[in-house]
Order: sequence, then C-alpha cells, then structure tokens
Amino acid sequence: MTATATPPREPPVFNIPNQLTAGRLVLGIILFVLIEHHEWLWCIAIFALASFTDWLDGYVARLQCITSTLGRNLDPLVDKVVICGAYIFLLQQRDSAGLPNSGLTPWMVVIVVSRELIITGLRSFLENLGANFGAEWLGKIKMVLQCAALFAIFLAFYEESTFFNRARNILVWSMLIATALSGLQYLWKAFALLRKDS
Repeated sequence: MTATATPPREPPVFNIPNQLTAGRLVLGIILFVLIEHHEWLWCIAIFALASFTDWLDGYVARLQCITSTLGRNLDPLVDKVVICGAYIFLLQQRDSAGLPNSGLTPWMVVIVVSRELIITGLRSFLENLGANFGAEWLGKIKMVLQCAALFAIFLAFYEESTFFNRARNILVWSMLIATALSGLQYLWKAFALLRKDS
C-alpha cells in the first residue's frame, strides 16, 4: 500500500518576509506624509529604508525557502502602492509661481499607474489559468528606474541645483520609457499566452 503524497504546507501568514512587506507599506504611508510636508531629507531616508526591506524580504524568503500565496501577491502590490502613491503625491508640488516642479506631469503618472494596474490584472488572470506570467528583464529595469527617479526627485528638492534637476529629468524620462516598453512587453506576452491556449 503506497502512501499518498501530501501537498506542501503553506508557511505561516505572519512569517518574516510578509512582516517586512507589511512594514514597507507602513513606511510608504509615512513617506506620503513626509512628501506632503516637504521633508525631503527624511523622504530620502524613508524611501531608502523601504527599498532595503524590498530586497531583504526576498533575500530572507530565498534563504529560508519560504514561499506563500500571500507573500507572492502582497510584495509586488505593496511596491506599486509605494511607487505610484509617491508619484501621485509629488504631482501636488509647486514652485513659488504655482507651477509643477517635481519633473512629473499628470500624463506621466497616468501612464505609470495605468501600466501597473493593467499588468497586475493580467498577471492575476493568467496565473489563475495556470500560465507562467513571471517578471521579465525589462520589468526589473523599469522597477530600478522608478526607484532611481524617485530618489532623484527627492534629491533635486533637497539640494536645488542644475545638476540634480537635469539628473532628475533624465531619470524621469528613462523611467517613463522603460515603464511603457515593459508594459508593451507584458501585453505581447499575455497575447501570446492567450492565443496559445485558445
């Protein structure tokens, strides 16, 4: 008589990686408040800490071989809330003449937020069908540039100079291009998967 194989147990919900992810969400909320109050040096510090927890939760999960359904869905969702939320709050920043001075425009933020919502929805739909819709290399570059653009915006506010303003503008446009291209890459991948299954 052969024993039936039991499916692997789901790790505890409140494991260390998930706690780090939840902590990053709290840091994101703090970041939004700091942006509203123009505390740019603190914005740099808090966003650096949030970025570190993003790396750390993945490292701990791999080190301890912890993979959970909650963590797999919560981690990228929190990343999107922090990044998109920061961009939205930065749109409110104005100079003494009342003009936007963050290097961002509403249409740029619409592209970023729309891309994240559409691709997240597609990923959820396709993975429920059993398809492999993991991260692509362009998506990883997009994430790095989104973070770099935020750091550059905070630095340009904290230390006003032509150099930081130019660096901010270059990174913002690079981020926008990578965001749009990675969105198109994922849409093409989704189309190929759906056509294959039809």
